[in-house]
Amino acid sequence: MPAAMIRLAGIELKLASAAGQVNILRGLDLEVAAGETVGITGPSGSGKSTMMMIIAGLERPSAGKVEVAGSDLTALNEDQLARFRRARIGIVFQAFHLIPTMMALENVAVPLEFAGRPDAFERAEAALAAVGLDHRLTHYPGQLSGGEQQRVALARAFAVEPSLLLADEPTGNLDGETGRQVIDLMFDLAARRGTTLMLITHDPALAGRCRRLVRLLDGRILPS
Repeated sequence: MPAAMIRLAGIELKLASAAGQVNILRGLDLEVAAGETVGITGPSGSGKSTMMMIIAGLERPSAGKVEVAGSDLTALNEDQLARFRRARIGIVFQAFHLIPTMMALENVAVPLEFAGRPDAFERAEAALAAVGLDHRLTHYPGQLSGGEQQRVALARAFAVEPSLLLADEPTGNLDGETGRQVIDLMFDLAARRGTTLMLITHDPALAGRCRRLVRLLDGRILPS
């Protein structure tokens, strides 16, 4: 059996509000094997994106334990979490989050430079070639279509050769055909590199492409 890439045990998130305490996540237990593809579904407000933020180490749970690639994220400080993300996790959001004043090549190279890779630009160029954008290296985000911008974001996520790729509605800002092309590319890259993929989507057809579905409702994982 493949080793576990993700282990969540008793994850809770409680936030204060003017109306009192709000329970965002209510005791999540989840295990995802290395190399597995998992679709995360559920209505808006069910806790999907919050769970992904906790797995990425971008949000700390109120209770419970988070393990990713054998590391206990709840035991790491902010600097250690940042280094861990740079080395092991790729993230793709619905919004492309590209730096508008940087060319495509620079956008992809930035996390590699932060990680101290001396070959950051060579890796960035190879990553852009892998998503079919080797002819767009010197273009700025404003000169690219939405699909091309998401391909740059995908190249940036895969350039660090992550163990885990987290994708939150990655086709939400794309038309149907462009979204399918980006998803095909994402699944192909994940399969070829053995990357664990966790995908949040409202699209049943897209979720169905994953090996396993996890459904959330009101901060809880529903029985499968």
